[in-house]
Amino acid sequence: MQRDDGVFAGHMLDSAAKALGLVGGRTRAEFDADETLQLACLQLIQRVGEAARHTSEAFRAQHPEVEWDRIIGMRHRVVHDYFEVNWDIVWDVLAVHLSDLVERLQRFVPPAEP
Repeated sequence: MQRDDGVFAGHMLDSAAKALGLVGGRTRAEFDADETLQLACLQLIQRVGEAARHTSEAFRAQHPEVEWDRIIGMRHRVVHDYFEVNWDIVWDVLAVHLSDLVERLQRFVPPAEP
């Protein structure tokens, strides 16, 4: 199977944007009180990392503005240490880092076709 880095980067962008849409305007207290929201966001963060993991090393080298290792590392933590999720880190990703990631990805990911 041949990798299509653009498709995987598009999946990253789509999943990150969906997570931002879910938490947009919500407070940390609201997030903490909504287990369904927490699990949905965790799944989307996992998807971002999974898509990042499937991009080629050459593609990652072309786009050093994306913190590939940290994104993939977050995916590994969510998947393999799911019983020890640090919700402070998850909230930080949602509240701070994903909007930056979306902005960076939008610079080189073509818009999705309707």
